Amino acid sequence: MARIIETIDVDVDVTTAYNQWTQFESFPEFLGFVDGIRQIDDETLAWKVTIGGAEREFIAKITEQHPDERVAWTSVSGDADHAGVVTFHTLSEGSTRVTVQLDWEPSGFTETVGAALGIDDHAVKKDLARFKEFIESRGSETGAWRGDVD
Repeated sequence: MARIIETIDVDVDVTTAYNQWTQFESFPEFLGFVDGIRQIDDETLAWKVTIGGAEREFIAKITEQHPDERVAWTSVSGDADHAGVVTFHTLSEGSTRVTVQLDWEPSGFTETVGAALGIDDHAVKKDLARFKEFIESRGSETGAWRGDVD
């Protein structure tokens, strides 16, 4: 199993950062590997991604979600075996630390080599930089879901 942990500080308050992260269908605007996400219900997401040139589709369930704190998920069916969590930490009134942890099972030669060489770590770091640019340039979230999932 491969693991990535990346962190970035964004110059928006924790509520703005968290609210934007709950807008899953906007992920293709800042996550390079995500082609599309369709939110089926409050806890179920249909993902389309391209990893190492291979298109994959899978269903993920949100396993834990607490406003301004964390969003965790795991795949439940489809072409990808992975889980993740994003946490949000207040640094100051207008600054937030966002930490992403992804665990996944690489599939095939290209993904295995990419994971071993740290290519995936670099991609997540770039995606977090795009999230930072996206949310800071807007100054506000595109929407919000403040529900709780245990």
